[in-house]
Amino acid sequence: MSGFELGDCPVCGTNSFHTLATADDIKREVEALWEFHTARLQDGAPVQQLFDRAVFSLTPPCHLVQCAGCGTVLRNPREKAEDLAQVYAREEPSREALDSLFQQQLEFFRPRVQRLRRFIGKPGRLLEVGSYLGAFLSSAQAAGWQCRGLDLNATANRFAAAHGCDVTQARIEDVSGRASLDVIAFWNCFDQLADPRAVLVHCRQLLDRGGLLVLRVPNGAFYSALRRHPLVWPILAHNNLLAFPYRFGFTARGLMQLLTELDFERLQVRGDALVVTAGPWTKGWAVRRERLAKRSLRLLPGRLAPWLEVYARVPQQGLQTWP
Repeated sequence: MSGFELGDCPVCGTNSFHTLATADDIKREVEALWEFHTARLQDGAPVQQLFDRAVFSLTPPCHLVQCAGCGTVLRNPREKAEDLAQVYAREEPSREALDSLFQQQLEFFRPRVQRLRRFIGKPGRLLEVGSYLGAFLSSAQAAGWQCRGLDLNATANRFAAAHGCDVTQARIEDVSGRASLDVIAFWNCFDQLADPRAVLVHCRQLLDRGGLLVLRVPNGAFYSALRRHPLVWPILAHNNLLAFPYRFGFTARGLMQLLTELDFERLQVRGDALVVTAGPWTKGWAVRRERLAKRSLRLLPGRLAPWLEVYARVPQQGLQTWP
């Protein structure tokens, strides 16, 4: 990583912020995160079990702010855009970690594939950006979708290809064409993009009329509210929000503002929790506690949950309202 840069809010474009967490604040969160996860693991657990739990691709921020206009949480300063892609391209998790995550994600994505069918009516042409291990693509292909994935990480792409997925090492900006896709889904990476607004403009061109855009993002408002109270930090840790390993934490209000401005039509904002991360080395009591915690969090109203799933479409005159 060669350096950092200052930037405006990616949603509303303002530069009016208040400090949410300093470097010292983040250091305390990192320490709490490691204590949380090491207490949940059995003795002798390999360090790979901390991958995507306490160790993330993007290092902890040195300064977090919150936009005074739309509530978006962001790193400021943040990593330079030209360096960001290299962070994800260089990552090489172990095969054991990949196998464990793939199985967890298969279970997570199956109901979401069914939800797409309800929105679209029948399987069509689908692109996933940040396809990672291919769990979503595998689930969608099994349901009859024509799928393609994009990811910057060669190791993840080889893993996904070995599971029968059509994946390319590329960015969404590298995809050409117009009005050719029925669905574009960002399940894992929209919060890490260098320029989310520009990417949405490009997606608008790639989607057919009535085409569906899916964004899954960490809820910046949830993190902002809970990080002030250390007693509830385990809830943030369960949802990979403690120490904030993301570039942006969006809010439902901010995303709706941005999508409306770019001529998308809102369909649904759903609240959710992170996929269960317990693995074979997780202690029994920790597995039960995590499952209970996440079932409870999924009962929260959409805007109040730790994670947001946003479904929006390109308008099409005369199209019936989707569920």
